[in-house]
Amino acid sequence: MSVTELRLASYNIRKARGLDNKRMPERTLEVINGLDADIVVLQEADKRLAPRRPAIPRKLIEAETDLDLVEVAENGISLGWHGNAVLMRRGLKASRVERLALPGVEPRGAVRVSCDVPGGLCVIATHLGLRRRDRQLQLDVLQRAAQQSTHVILAGDFNEWSRKKGLEPLQPHFDVHTPGRSFHARRPIAALDRVAVSTGLQVCSGGVDDSHLARRASDHLPVWVNVQLPTRASTC
Repeated sequence: MSVTELRLASYNIRKARGLDNKRMPERTLEVINGLDADIVVLQEADKRLAPRRPAIPRKLIEAETDLDLVEVAENGISLGWHGNAVLMRRGLKASRVERLALPGVEPRGAVRVSCDVPGGLCVIATHLGLRRRDRQLQLDVLQRAAQQSTHVILAGDFNEWSRKKGLEPLQPHFDVHTPGRSFHARRPIAALDRVAVSTGLQVCSGGVDDSHLARRASDHLPVWVNVQLPTRASTC
């Protein structure tokens, strides 16, 4: 059976505000370009207060990258939904978008995007809550949503500090990959940013961008994985 390989990255951009407390969208995009990813999921892509204006102007993304913004916002203004945005390399297409409300004391959500790639793929981008009891409920919702699809990548800021506990709702349908310590960018001590792939997908490599630029651009470092997908037919 033949396979295709793509690179997916996840990056909490902190509303494009760096550790120098300067909001510099161009710097954020420079970090994103350096990831050389086919799909990038972003967290904190929009400002907090309504109407949640984008942290990075849409026209700047179009001008400075070879990535297209997937339209997941429901207000026509934001880059994302609950701050979750998805970028795809030009040439890749999204055939379906679904917004998923997540339970918990904080407003949280996820976006589920169907990607037109050989074999089919769904990407779920999320930013989980600060309390483990909420994260567990949120992961249960996400894994049930994932059962509608054959090939799924779930990625984002999982906010889970433990390397051994907290992600049990994803078992046994997902393999969770921790590319490395991504928080705090100044001195990474926690692997908060992770990628989970459904059975049948294989992560062949991954890592953390700990470049000098990335260490200044946000309080999180971006993570990436190279994933192999079987190219047999799949629906999403």
